[in-house]
Amino acid sequence: MSKNIRRFKDAAPKIPDSAYVDDSAVLIGDICLGEDSSVWCNVTIRGDVNRILIGERSNIQDGSVLHVTHKNPQRHPEGHPLIIGDDVTVGHNVTLHGCRLEDCSFVGMSSTVMDGAIVESKAMVGAGALVTAGTVVESGWLYLGVPAKKARQLTLEEMNYLPTLAANYVQYAVDYKSSK
Repeated sequence: MSKNIRRFKDAAPKIPDSAYVDDSAVLIGDICLGEDSSVWCNVTIRGDVNRILIGERSNIQDGSVLHVTHKNPQRHPEGHPLIIGDDVTVGHNVTLHGCRLEDCSFVGMSSTVMDGAIVESKAMVGAGALVTAGTVVESGWLYLGVPAKKARQLTLEEMNYLPTLAANYVQYAVDYKSSK
């Protein structure tokens, strides 16, 4: 295990051979990456006090920070793990904290998604948005602002393009792995 991919207590990141993790990324603890997923330059993923699951073909772009909330018997017995579905695109410099991103969702650059929030399948969080704790970003909608609010319905073309965004990053990862 490299110094950037490391165990915390009894848990170590699980990274399939098909995944791409840039050498500058840091992954610590209870993290499971899905097949063909990618973690890009200067990303920090810290699964120290709860688990992080990243689905197949999902991408976490440059400078993003992913973390979780610890288990609390009084408030949240399970805490808030970070769960990312399949074919999800997470833009540059995004902060994800103890939330859930469902399949084929999108979080734009420099956005923050907080504890217990859910970004439903085929929903988009626009650049710079703040999705506050417990918010549900509804499928088929673009959310913008601080705090994030419904801005408009997505077009069918936009929703159908979301898996293509993820597929582009699968190919970028293949290209990067072959250039090492």
